[in-house]
Amino acid sequence: MKHELLVAGFGGQGVLSMGMTLAYAGMVEGKEISWMPSYGPEMRGGTANCIVIVSDAKISSPIIAAFDTVVALNQPSLDKFEGAVRKGGLLIYESTNIIKPPTRTDITIVPVAAAEEALKLKNSRTMNMIILGAFLERTHVVETGAIMQALAKVLPERYHNLLPLNETALKRGFELAARVAA
Repeated sequence: MKHELLVAGFGGQGVLSMGMTLAYAGMVEGKEISWMPSYGPEMRGGTANCIVIVSDAKISSPIIAAFDTVVALNQPSLDKFEGAVRKGGLLIYESTNIIKPPTRTDITIVPVAAAEEALKLKNSRTMNMIILGAFLERTHVVETGAIMQALAKVLPERYHNLLPLNETALKRGFELAARVAA
């Protein structure tokens, strides 16, 4: 198994922490991982992204042109990376923030109203965990338990009281993705 993922969105949407959490979860499960963030001025509101590769075998290169999955959290990211999904691949997008939805017919497209759901959980910062839950429901790249162990490493200890809320957000993402026809 090898899965190549690109996550993209505005700085502050949890793009990099989502990718880092997935990478740590891969390590928890003893898999080979690569996490390559791309940020700079993007952290101040521009588009940030990261590439995550989770594999059972050694990873030859973290540089990829086409991905198994692209997660787009805003319109500029969708516009820029929709074409980077491999034929037959998966595109998950945050449907609350996307005005012009994707148009490809050769990939699986999963809209997730994660920002809206995060508000229902009374914490907008859980949006990325809802999206991560949707990703895991569709790909099963790692187990939810590994994500929770990884979150305990990624989140500073002062935020560990939010671990149960993040687990709820992951489960909500699973539920939302399961409702979308494959």
